[in-house]
Amino acid sequence: MLRSARGLALLVAVIGCTWVPLTSEGENVRIRRASEVAACEKLGTTTSKTADRVVLFARTDRKVHDELESLARNEAAEMGGDTVVPTGPVSEGRQAFDVYRCGPG
Repeated sequence: MLRSARGLALLVAVIGCTWVPLTSEGENVRIRRASEVAACEKLGTTTSKTADRVVLFARTDRKVHDELESLARNEAAEMGGDTVVPTGPVSEGRQAFDVYRCGPG
């Protein structure tokens, strides 16, 4: 019984975890709306993917959303971008983003 309780506690902890750290470069990337990047240079697109379920349990929408944004920001930094714009909704743990270079701001 104690083993089952420990296993369940571990599973609940894992479901709540954020697995994607934001890099120091990614911290400098902003998330904006399409209307805010009209004067920016579009560098490309990226698609983020993370687990939306652990075993049989769905992860919270907030955790999935945060991880997708972290992945997009990290990737944008690697592409030389400083801004990402989501191009659609989260679906099955995936979301697409446009990557821009907007400069200081």
